Amino acid sequence: MQLILASTSPYRKSLLEKLAIPFICASPQADETPMEGETPDMLVSRLARAKAESVAQQMDIPSLVIGSDQVASLDGQIIGKPLTHDAAVAQLTHASGRLVRFYTGLCLFNSVTGESQLKIETFDVQFRQLNEEQIEAYLQKEQPYQCAGSFKSEGLGICLFERLSGRDPNSLVGLPLIALIDMLQKAGIDPLSSHSSD
Repeated sequence: MQLILASTSPYRKSLLEKLAIPFICASPQADETPMEGETPDMLVSRLARAKAESVAQQMDIPSLVIGSDQVASLDGQIIGKPLTHDAAVAQLTHASGRLVRFYTGLCLFNSVTGESQLKIETFDVQFRQLNEEQIEAYLQKEQPYQCAGSFKSEGLGICLFERLSGRDPNSLVGLPLIALIDMLQKAGIDPLSSHSSD
């Protein structure tokens, strides 16, 4: 069984490399537009599965495909990728001094059986009180316009936070490894087995 990461994100790739299991990356095809009335957990669950299944359909080999999707939520409203500087300023200004909850959907899809394992991880980020100068300086340095919530926690984004709370800090970067290890073990792949690194 070929292990495939349904993502072109260098951050997710580097996280999965921690497990020292051979894998390949493939680009998923999924419309990430939220459906009407869709909650954050419903959205990431649907998209994680859609990404995994889309990559499985592209491949003609037996595979286990990892799909992952993440959104941020403030006051129950989904915060997506800002895409522009002005939108990122607005997101960080709104988040200043407040708690933002991140939802990460994780799916492990077996292309042979058609079965999916699905999990949603949450992670809370308490933002510091940020002034305009700090927000502007951060955005100029890191330009996190493709990141949900307008920051990169694995970079300078850590300066924006007062407190982090959750089961797995990897989920904040976009790939909950603790949950993934559980799924892989159920699928017969144990990162701690001597056979996994062959």
